Amino acid sequence: MRFQLLGPVMGFVGGRRTELGSARQRCLLAALLVDAGHVVPIEQLIDRVWGEDPPRTARGTLYSYVTRLRSVLGHWNGHDEHGGRGGGVDVTRHAGGYVLETDPEQIDVHCFRRLVARSRAASSDEEAGPLLRDALALWRDDALSGLSGAWAEGMRTRLDAERIAALLHFNDIQLRQGACEELLPDLRALVELRPLDERLAAQLMTALYRSSCQAEALELYDSLRRRLAAELGVDPDPDLQELHRQVLGAAPELRPGRSREAAPPRTVPRQLPLSPPQFVGRSRELAAMDELLAETPGTGRTPVVSAVTGMAGVGKTWLALHWAYRHLDQFPDGQVHVDLRGFDRVEPPVAPEAALRRLLDALGAAPAAIPADPDSQAGLYRSLVAGKRLLIVLDNARDTAQIVPLLPGSPTCTVLITSRHVLAGLHTHHAVRFLVLEPLEDGEARSLLAGRLGPRRIEDEARAVSEFLAYSAGLPLALGILATRAMSHPDFPLSAIADELHRESTRLDALDTGDLSADLRAVFASSYSALDAKEARFFGLLGLVPGPEIGLEASAALADLPVPGARTVLNRLVALHLLQRQSPLRYRMHDLVRLFAAERGQETQSADAADQALRRFVDSYVRTALHADRLLSPYRQPIELPPTTAEGADGSGRYEGDTVSDVAAALSWFDDEQGALAAVQRLSERHGWYEPVWQLAWASETFRLRQGHNQDNLDAWRRAITAAERLGDIVLSTHTGRYAGRAFALAGEYGKAVEHLSESLRSIERTGDSSATALTHHALGWAYARLGDYGRALVEARRNLRLIQSTDNPVWTARALNSVGWYLAQSGSYRRALVRCEQALDLFRRHDQHNGVAAALDSLGYISCQMGGYTEAVDRYREALDVYVDSGDRREEANTLTRLGEAYRALGRPAEAAAVWNEALAFYRTQHRSDLAEQILAELKGLQLSSALEAGQDASAGACRTSECPDGRS
Repeated sequence: MRFQLLGPVMGFVGGRRTELGSARQRCLLAALLVDAGHVVPIEQLIDRVWGEDPPRTARGTLYSYVTRLRSVLGHWNGHDEHGGRGGGVDVTRHAGGYVLETDPEQIDVHCFRRLVARSRAASSDEEAGPLLRDALALWRDDALSGLSGAWAEGMRTRLDAERIAALLHFNDIQLRQGACEELLPDLRALVELRPLDERLAAQLMTALYRSSCQAEALELYDSLRRRLAAELGVDPDPDLQELHRQVLGAAPELRPGRSREAAPPRTVPRQLPLSPPQFVGRSRELAAMDELLAETPGTGRTPVVSAVTGMAGVGKTWLALHWAYRHLDQFPDGQVHVDLRGFDRVEPPVAPEAALRRLLDALGAAPAAIPADPDSQAGLYRSLVAGKRLLIVLDNARDTAQIVPLLPGSPTCTVLITSRHVLAGLHTHHAVRFLVLEPLEDGEARSLLAGRLGPRRIEDEARAVSEFLAYSAGLPLALGILATRAMSHPDFPLSAIADELHRESTRLDALDTGDLSADLRAVFASSYSALDAKEARFFGLLGLVPGPEIGLEASAALADLPVPGARTVLNRLVALHLLQRQSPLRYRMHDLVRLFAAERGQETQSADAADQALRRFVDSYVRTALHADRLLSPYRQPIELPPTTAEGADGSGRYEGDTVSDVAAALSWFDDEQGALAAVQRLSERHGWYEPVWQLAWASETFRLRQGHNQDNLDAWRRAITAAERLGDIVLSTHTGRYAGRAFALAGEYGKAVEHLSESLRSIERTGDSSATALTHHALGWAYARLGDYGRALVEARRNLRLIQSTDNPVWTARALNSVGWYLAQSGSYRRALVRCEQALDLFRRHDQHNGVAAALDSLGYISCQMGGYTEAVDRYREALDVYVDSGDRREEANTLTRLGEAYRALGRPAEAAAVWNEALAFYRTQHRSDLAEQILAELKGLQLSSALEAGQDASAGACRTSECPDGRS
């Protein structure tokens, strides 16, 4: 199957056009085709199809478009344009997006670009001309014609710029070959469409002069000169002025049959280093850089300046050079390159004056004509590049001061900068476009390895290759080092190298070839050397913490700095790309950089200093987690905050800012930190800091239960039990046993739950702690309910209620009333259940306990459903869902959605039942509640097999069967 993008978006099989669906569906196909073979994120696809204001249903509609495209492509899959078997084409799902897999040769835009690239690399006009003719013949109309929207318009503009560039190159070749009169009609038409294009005007003037139309050529120049002055306030560029003088003087070199190149040649700098071999991926980055040339050079008032920044080894120079070689024809006056050695471990950075002298030499300035004064040298440099279509590559810059004297003033020049530094000064004072280069995606990284090692070796040693990809974390330099080591010993298995990567202590050693340019540790050290003492200490401490991410406040505690001071140092590390800023308050370190940071931390910090820093870090997590939990569950009996372990640089003993100020912020903090909390708990356990181990289990429980992270909750309480035993605290062991019992129940291990809870109950009853005894009865009731023993569950719930009523805690009383009502309902005593649940609802509302209100409403919805009040049940469930959504309680949201679906089915509304069940199914799968997910799948299958009427009749007999306890009953 062939695809056309250089015209109306179409597909062809056997020469016949295929139907590709609606305009938006064709836009989706085009969005995948331009990046064929690469994953396009779902958010990017939505932006390309709908723009900045997509509908709320965009994601669901996108899925349906993908399904329809698969159907269309599947129908024709495997048939080539002659009707026989051909290459496959499919849209497949990958992490975070979709990829269209097909041979790029079946897509006209990729064929066009390949042919143009081959023409640029050609050694003669005779070789380049036919390639360009074939490339231009692929165009049928404006690219993506028939599609609208910001992305389609932008892509159309970029592709048209590529077409014009190819056409101008082709015109130059034809003019050199003497095809002047044949070109005149097309050139005249193009000048009408692009009246300010000076290169196009020069081509038409040359063709006119060689076709004995000297007067018309002079008129064209005069018209263009007046138009440039009126519309842009500029004169024609020097090359066009020179051509005008030659036409005016009937210069011999312009006579027919002789090209302008017959004039004495001038030195044109071609200084780009060797083009990167086996370059892969980076299609999005290359497209962003192509936007630099979307307008013909010279039409702006300032030079086009772009900076590619990123961490060491991420491939900035390779990207810049690859892009430059793709656009050589855009810079006929040459390409100059200066390695500024901003982060070289051997040589110092190149001084701006030395770099300027290199540029003057490259531009052919006579040594005797170069002034001694640096400012005068800069003036000469700007004069030499004025009016020239020149590419200036300033590679490996250290800072803004090194760059500014090298910037030209001419709008015809393009400057491409690479640096590990963010170069904020350029962004502030100059019109610089920045591109931050990230590590390669998995598919691109695999392609890079395959290009170096060969597809056979990649397939034969797939496991070792997967380890290469995982441990290099997408860093091109790391991948290149591994490939080099493998290629130097082709008879050795890749697993021999992969084994060296397993241990963190030897991983950086495995990424060293013995050459400083191919030693990852040495490359990172060159960035590290740019840090001052405070920054270097902070960097080393960051390497000691578990996990790649850290929040601002935790990092401040780690370094014993106030939050503003920590932010300043972190921003410096971000500027050098030793750290990445994930969000305003969170930072991430690349896995390999983190190993290097850990080495620096271990070398520069004493054992005591490192332990003190890590204990501050742990205590910060405990304090913030307890504070966030208090916001989520204000009526929960609090535990004591840990004492501070240092006074803090601000003298307050606190490092916290205002990160967690309300319920939404608490949910966001827990969501960001859930992986880190487990890592911090394990870190505390390894160091023998047992107080934080159980405190972190306690503080994170509310969030984990609401999100359905039952296994994580159980793992945390298992560690807490061990910590309590190590502390030798009998009371603490009793309480952790109770919490662990409930965690076992939530994780589906009900027998162990009853065992732990019963043992805790016996211990607690001996202490006379009525509150703890009541709560344990409450948890036992829930465990018995999950075992299906609602009689025992009701007994335990009533014991809990009697004890709670003596504590003068109305919120706990409400929860106990709701539990009794729920178990009464499960036992068939609906009217008695109704009384208890309505009492609970009233108490919850009076004390502004929103999640409790939702739990009582859910219970009342269930009771209404069992008593035949399906409409009332729907209202109750919907009201409960609003609360659960606002509070972020995804576990109970899933349970209530399930029961709401049963009420809809009972009302004979199967479509609405299916919709809410699909929502619940997604939650259950995310929460690893596989038994409930299977139940939902069975219900959905039943809806598909029955008519809407039959579904309503069948549901009336068995509606609202799900009996898992929502919040307020667990």
